[in-house]
Amino acid sequence: MAYTLSTQVPLPYTDAIEAVRAALSDQGFGILTEIDVRATFNQKLGPEAGDAVGDYIILGACNPSLASRALAAEPEMGALLPCNVVVRRAPGAEATTIEAIDPQTMVQLSSSGHVQEVADDAGTRLRAALAAVSSR
Repeated sequence: MAYTLSTQVPLPYTDAIEAVRAALSDQGFGILTEIDVRATFNQKLGPEAGDAVGDYIILGACNPSLASRALAAEPEMGALLPCNVVVRRAPGAEATTIEAIDPQTMVQLSSSGHVQEVADDAGTRLRAALAAVSSR
């Protein structure tokens, strides 16, 4: 089962991060958290581990109105929030990969029609954000 929405872009890593931030914002998402995986690996595991993973950031994106609807339908959905969006570029890669959690994974854990509606809306918005970055 695929659990991410994904695209690759020829943008440099830092440019891709800024493009992703802008595209998510255009779709009503804010960034609540940011995890620099490479820096964390460097600090906790050593530079070899950081170099092996390459440039890698996890952005915790949240659209407040979608989150509110999901939590109203099922408060347990908070365990799946925010929506993680990854921007990564492996050592030697010619493209930067952007991946977002596919909101339909939430639906597989819930029987609520309201959760399905939220997942559909979130998926549409995340796909639009990825398409916007891909078209740059």
